[in-house]
Amino acid sequence: MTTQATGTTSELGEMTHLAGKYLTFKLGAEEFGLEILKVQEIIKMMDITRVPRTPDFVRGVINLRGKVIPVVDLRRRFDMEPKATTDKTCVIVVQIRRENLTVTMGTIVDEVSEVLDVTSEQIEPAPEFGGAVNTDFILGIGKVGKRVVMLLDVDKVLSSQELDVVEKVKQN
Repeated sequence: MTTQATGTTSELGEMTHLAGKYLTFKLGAEEFGLEILKVQEIIKMMDITRVPRTPDFVRGVINLRGKVIPVVDLRRRFDMEPKATTDKTCVIVVQIRRENLTVTMGTIVDEVSEVLDVTSEQIEPAPEFGGAVNTDFILGIGKVGKRVVMLLDVDKVLSSQELDVVEKVKQN
């Protein structure tokens, strides 16, 4: 059996580190995955209280069992066309860690798909688009069967400044 390496030794070592279980979800026709250990829970869409003077992608806050949680719309964050809420729209509650800060945050997605076990052989490095496009939040590209799943680093989907804004939203 012959295996063809598609990356450098360090890239392949990094892909081994990325292997594991991912919660997959859809935004339009695109499929994304989050490391399952970063997911706290999945809840159905609920009323969101808008917070004035926040970025467009910050939808507001929800009251989740007595705890105020900021909610981010991933469609807006990724500059995708808005879509009306359906019965499949839901909020994935995640734990984001950056330096000494941990933020519990909701992310609105069109539809949750399934939990996939992605092996290192199924992961390729994130594509390079040059300095004009930031892809730091992409861990890699998962190829599972005929599907292509963008594996996200939820800790880097928001910049440090954006994460600070989201953290302040729940304090207001």
